[in-house]
Amino acid sequence: MFNVTFQIEGGKPVVIEANQGDNLLELARRANVAIDAPCSGNGSCGKCRVKLISGELESPKTRHITQEEYDAGWRLSCASKVMGDLEIFVPDIASAYQSRMKTADLSTGKEQAIFEALKQELLEAGIEFVNDFRAVQLEMTAPTLDDTMPDNERLSWAIEEATGFASVRIPYALMVKLASTLRENDFRVTVKGQIEHGEFHALDICPWADTTMLGCAIDIGTTTVTMVLVDLTDGKIIAKGSSGNGQIRYGADVINRIIEQGRPGGKKKLQDAIVKETLTPIIANLCKSVGVSARSILRLAVGANTTMNHLLIGVDAESVRMEPYIPSFFSWEGLLAGDLKLPAHPLAPVLIAPNIGSYVGGDITAGTLASLIWNKPEMSLFIDLGTNGELVFGNEDFLMSCACSAGPAFEGGDISCGMRATDGAIEACTIDGPTMEPTLTIVGEEGQKAVGICGSGIIDIISELFRCGMINAKGLFVREGSRIRRDKHGMGRYVLVEAKDSETEREISINEVDIDNFIRAKGAIFSAIDTLLKSVDMDITMIDRVYVAGGIGSGINMGNAVNIGMLPDVELEKFQYIGNSSLTGAYAMVVSDPAQEKLAEVAANMTYLELSTHPGYMDSFVAACFLPHTDAGLFPNSVQERY
Repeated sequence: MFNVTFQIEGGKPVVIEANQGDNLLELARRANVAIDAPCSGNGSCGKCRVKLISGELESPKTRHITQEEYDAGWRLSCASKVMGDLEIFVPDIASAYQSRMKTADLSTGKEQAIFEALKQELLEAGIEFVNDFRAVQLEMTAPTLDDTMPDNERLSWAIEEATGFASVRIPYALMVKLASTLRENDFRVTVKGQIEHGEFHALDICPWADTTMLGCAIDIGTTTVTMVLVDLTDGKIIAKGSSGNGQIRYGADVINRIIEQGRPGGKKKLQDAIVKETLTPIIANLCKSVGVSARSILRLAVGANTTMNHLLIGVDAESVRMEPYIPSFFSWEGLLAGDLKLPAHPLAPVLIAPNIGSYVGGDITAGTLASLIWNKPEMSLFIDLGTNGELVFGNEDFLMSCACSAGPAFEGGDISCGMRATDGAIEACTIDGPTMEPTLTIVGEEGQKAVGICGSGIIDIISELFRCGMINAKGLFVREGSRIRRDKHGMGRYVLVEAKDSETEREISINEVDIDNFIRAKGAIFSAIDTLLKSVDMDITMIDRVYVAGGIGSGINMGNAVNIGMLPDVELEKFQYIGNSSLTGAYAMVVSDPAQEKLAEVAANMTYLELSTHPGYMDSFVAACFLPHTDAGLFPNSVQERY
């Protein structure tokens, strides 16, 4: 046995025992050391870089590491095997997976305004924000030798008198604490519960002054998890937080995670990564930040894609990716917080927004509810951009949906200098045509140096390179200049930041392979839109409104996205960014019983188109893998200038 020490930048060392030949990335996962591995260790992304400080490590040189870097000790952890005692440096840079939690500032009211706007729109659509949770304050007489009624009957009678319900159910979790709670509080208590079919289901018994009833709305994204705590009585948001999805170290996309969960012990590893490492800390942190007990959370609602739902529950997800692509469930009721050991009341129901296909999940049905396209006569296109691209098209009469595998390019994967939208990410770019000099916008505080390029920045850069005539329709460099460099094989790249000026002291550039990868990702999005429209005998000219959701959507320059053929060439006024629609839809679910019913109705009435088996999709995809498209007539406003 050997000792392997992971020295994490800015953190404490982690030591784990290893056998000769153990894979270094797998060892890091066992030690719960976060190393970014978007490709899940197949060697294609080059992001799992670590530095050998001392010891024996068998690690062949790869195309992702230069000879100079290799000589300095840099290795790909996925391609390295333990051969003896080791000390490994793990860089904590913005391109690596970050598990730091963030809590939103609600003092400005901007966060609340988002949900209030949804609430108002749903009210106008006839959906009230009401639910069946009640906090009943009771004052009872204490038992005496002349009044020997048992505690459970005394409580039931008091509830019946206060609420008018003739039937009360007291669960085991409440029964075991009933006697002590009544006597500690002189028989002045609050009982929290839910009304179901005319019966009061008691959930908890608390001191008389404790009437807090909370809901928790959760968006489980492939990359990021976001949630809000909400007061069930008035719908007010009391806390919001987010964190990276702990599953990300098992791959940036759902396919790699499905493969990982199919290995021995995989289902538990993936479930623990989302429940124990991600959801539990966020909930605990939010409750602590506002001074409430997690037991006050009486209902949770989850918006997540089909795979995330399976991995959350611990259900085998293999059938999701295998033909005929039948998941274990589309909708399912009966899950409780206690089943997942979440920090909430153990009897709190966990509502899962219904899936409608293997790759169109509850995040999209929740987002569709929030977009309200189901209540509008105009033809609307709803697009959720993330690790995958999901689409819904229709109006109040019909809804069609599909999903395309855009790959991890929008999150910075498959891009040599790609990263997620954290500090140091180039998120926007303009290029001066004659001089070819870039002007960059970088995420972070003033003075932050660049680390890499996130999705919105990649869109801008490729659009600007194309507009300035520096690359052709195939994404190949056709101009020369001081910022255009070529390797010994002639492959071109555009240098955005010189090595001496970057945070990592590595050149930040975009090369022809990166551009080709992104062209295929944007081609998948547009061809999905094209195929979905053609399936209902319509075309782009019939789109009245385009709603863009998802994390990447917030930073997208819509004009640039149209210029490269990623989004349809319609008037820019028709585009509207609607934020994290999965979270807002989950918020509606947790607060409003009628919203739950409407969501189920929307999902049931949505038709799912499986693109992988659609006869025209591949032809449409191939045609879209050019800038902007092989059919220039589809993009009459796309611009390419000559210098």
